Amino acid sequence: METTSRAGEQAPAAEGRQQFPSARRTIDGYLQAPFPWYGLDEAFSGPRWLMQVGTAADGAVEHGSIGHGDEPSVLGESGSAAGEPREKFAVVVTVAAQPSRRSADGTGLLEATSVSSAAWLAGVGLLSFTWPGQMDHSLRDDWLEQQTETAWALADDLEGPEWSMLSLPVDGVAVPFHYRESEFGWVLAGTTDAGVHLGAYGRGMSAYGLGFSVVKDIAAYA
Repeated sequence: METTSRAGEQAPAAEGRQQFPSARRTIDGYLQAPFPWYGLDEAFSGPRWLMQVGTAADGAVEHGSIGHGDEPSVLGESGSAAGEPREKFAVVVTVAAQPSRRSADGTGLLEATSVSSAAWLAGVGLLSFTWPGQMDHSLRDDWLEQQTETAWALADDLEGPEWSMLSLPVDGVAVPFHYRESEFGWVLAGTTDAGVHLGAYGRGMSAYGLGFSVVKDIAAYA
């Protein structure tokens, strides 16, 4: 899936205070999406925050992430190796279900998206907050590249032994998800009836008790 990420730090907006430009840019990307966004359902009562959207080569919004719980830090720098508690978070990735199609400028084809796309984005998302504590800074890029390739290979083999099946509610209806765990957290991916694929990743929160639902007002997250 050929996409580029457009990241923006979430800026807190107190009542009566003007939002920072970065917050406006972040919410703009979500508002431009022609598909519904998903997050954890109402059973989750903790903090929720926007992360980033990804665009196709023609600039169309193809996917994005919404965080829940503690905003995570990189695992290797968080002090968890020294016995400090990890953050508890879950991130939901919404991916538009798209067939292979010609780019807007007519110069080529854009790759189709699938549940494997959601699994890969979730796997890479978890890696972005992961770093073995014993690893030197200079080696992290090589490690991250290797792990990213592994995440792609795993996402391309959802029927393989690394994955199990997990049924979770989506808008109140049970949906099968591909699920795997690692020492760094968990990843899952599935497809909804609303024309989107869902991926999710997290640590410190059990995936088995999660449910997903359409975000009714994405602007409320800004």
